[in-house]
Amino acid sequence: MADTVSTLPPVNALSDDSTPGSLITLDGQIQWGGLLMGTGTPYPVDRTGITGWDDLPELDLGDVLRPDQHGAWPGDRWAQPRLIGATVWLAPPAGTDPLATARAFRSATGPDGQERWLAVRLLGETLAVRARVSRRVVPQDRSYALQGFAKVSLQWTATDPRRYGTVLHDAVTGLPVGESGLTWDDTAGSGLRWPLDWGAAGAAGSITAVNGGGASVRPVVEFRGPVERPSLTRLSDGRQLQYDLALGAGDVLTVDTETGTVLLNDTASRIYTATPDSSPEQLFQLEPGTTDLAFRSDDTTPSPGASVTVRWRDGHW
Repeated sequence: MADTVSTLPPVNALSDDSTPGSLITLDGQIQWGGLLMGTGTPYPVDRTGITGWDDLPELDLGDVLRPDQHGAWPGDRWAQPRLIGATVWLAPPAGTDPLATARAFRSATGPDGQERWLAVRLLGETLAVRARVSRRVVPQDRSYALQGFAKVSLQWTATDPRRYGTVLHDAVTGLPVGESGLTWDDTAGSGLRWPLDWGAAGAAGSITAVNGGGASVRPVVEFRGPVERPSLTRLSDGRQLQYDLALGAGDVLTVDTETGTVLLNDTASRIYTATPDSSPEQLFQLEPGTTDLAFRSDDTTPSPGASVTVRWRDGHW
């Protein structure tokens, strides 16, 4: 009777890509899309580990040499794409089909052109970048040919060199509403009556966003109607996003400050509605630390259904 060889379940490289590091449970593990590498997997990480993860990316310097004295005038500094390398093993578990292990790995690390979350946990901290596989080297030696064992080199390219926290923060607020205050009763000539009714509490229409990392990040902003000419202002310097349009009940205007897009109900571009006072979307950032934001509109009577939602992840170099 022939021996039965079990196979590994296929790896879905796109599984749960919205939540980086969702499969990671141990330090030293790497998650690329739906592929988990490291301790406890068929793809243990080699002792040489990972390169380019905690390194500072290469920088483009805008310094200008001084023509009449030593040194240069300092200019802007911009980080180049981050290159991350890892050496892992193809190590099919005993009793499994080596080809299944190799096929799952090849399927997950192909050059399909899509950026996905690459997450790494070190010292109890999981950070992630959006990246693509840019290199894969699998030596086809005797060990690989007979048993499926191979020492594999992988390289990813992250066009955005910043690393992000795995938690997606969000904050919501409505438009500012004043307090109604005390009610003066003139009908009985008694003025104020005990117990005092201070009325409904007001709302400031403000958000405090905390970026717990050391790198500035660009948030996603969602304005929900009904609201007339919505705006979101960064109180530290007055920089704002403002759009000259009226959102009806149920309408959502999504501003992605990373890509610079402004979409109405996820379909129609409305970037042309930006007012002259509105900053370019990609300049609206959340600096490290605390950023206070204010939601405003041109409505004479603010609607309680109007709101703004701000979403971001902590940014790290």
